[in-house]
Amino acid sequence: MARQSVWTGFVAGAALAAVVFVAGAAVRPSDGSPVAGMQEPHGEWVAYAGAGGDSVRAYVVYPERSDPAPGVIVIHEIYGMSDWIQAVADTFAMRGYVAIAPDLLTRRGGTANIEEPRRAIGSLPPDSIGVDLDATFAYLDGLPAVRNADIGVIGFCWGGSQSFRYATRNPNLKAAIVCYGGAPDAEVMASIRAPVFGVYAEDDARINAGIPDAEAAMERHGKTYRTTIYEGVGHAFLRRGPPEVAARAWSDVFQFLGEQTGR
Repeated sequence: MARQSVWTGFVAGAALAAVVFVAGAAVRPSDGSPVAGMQEPHGEWVAYAGAGGDSVRAYVVYPERSDPAPGVIVIHEIYGMSDWIQAVADTFAMRGYVAIAPDLLTRRGGTANIEEPRRAIGSLPPDSIGVDLDATFAYLDGLPAVRNADIGVIGFCWGGSQSFRYATRNPNLKAAIVCYGGAPDAEVMASIRAPVFGVYAEDDARINAGIPDAEAAMERHGKTYRTTIYEGVGHAFLRRGPPEVAARAWSDVFQFLGEQTGR
């Protein structure tokens, strides 16, 4: 197990070359052009069978590259599917990944048709979430544009907790990134095979209180769990800034995922 400082893995200037997320949007150069060396991705909405035969609606986005790419599953926050999550998926595609963001509220009619997504998410059976993520993994893994079983997962807030939990369920994941989400029960961590990277905020005591126990459990089970607590920011800082700290965190996320998937 390794613990990183806020600066570990951050190369000076790298964040300036990446798309940065601020206030729910993907911020690009002042002229509005794509980031240098990155192509506009192609995104589309798809549907596939999930838990109980119900369909899962998802946004999938492809990079412009000539060879099969690694894949990444993007799990939304407790507010459901959002424009920001689509922007996250777009940016992973610009970094060379096939990204898929499932609307895990599809079985409740879809995020766009729900007045209170937080309450609807709370009503989802935990087992159905895992089955829907299994279906998402299978769909992504079955795409010709994706390198077979070379897939990671990232989630935010509620989705961060689901990302950590999904790592206990799917032994074929190459990486799991947990952005300010809680950890699963210690005993089930023994089944995790993928390296896990935890992205946390200094001013987020509710979530951070669980980090020491998660670290101890992962170490006891011989698992890789790298954590970084970013200074001077609070919960959901990747979505709502400040931009310079969010840029550092995104740089670390891209570096970690690239190390595990061989992007």
